[in-house]
Amino acid sequence: MEYWKVEWLHDFQEEPTKFFSEIGHDGYEVRKIQHYRDGRRLKADESHESSEIGLSEIPVGAIEDVASQPEFAASLISREEFEQAWESASWSTGVSGSPGEET
Repeated sequence: MEYWKVEWLHDFQEEPTKFFSEIGHDGYEVRKIQHYRDGRRLKADESHESSEIGLSEIPVGAIEDVASQPEFAASLISREEFEQAWESASWSTGVSGSPGEET
């Protein structure tokens, strides 16, 4: 597993500004967290996706490719840092099978 932290440098008010991803050995996201300007922190996994947040449908590629794009600041992080971000996030509302909103 790899754990990524990606900051998206933009001015879109409704879009996430930071992503944390757990990447499986096959290159697909296993879990993801998105941080928003308004303080929301949403999470998703294979069983909990919504119109607000979901896992990538294709392999994510190499973190170096993401980091080389000027609109992103990307780095590998520890599993512990990812787990802290995961615990601080909530499931999106209206997610089928969700354990409930934890805001």
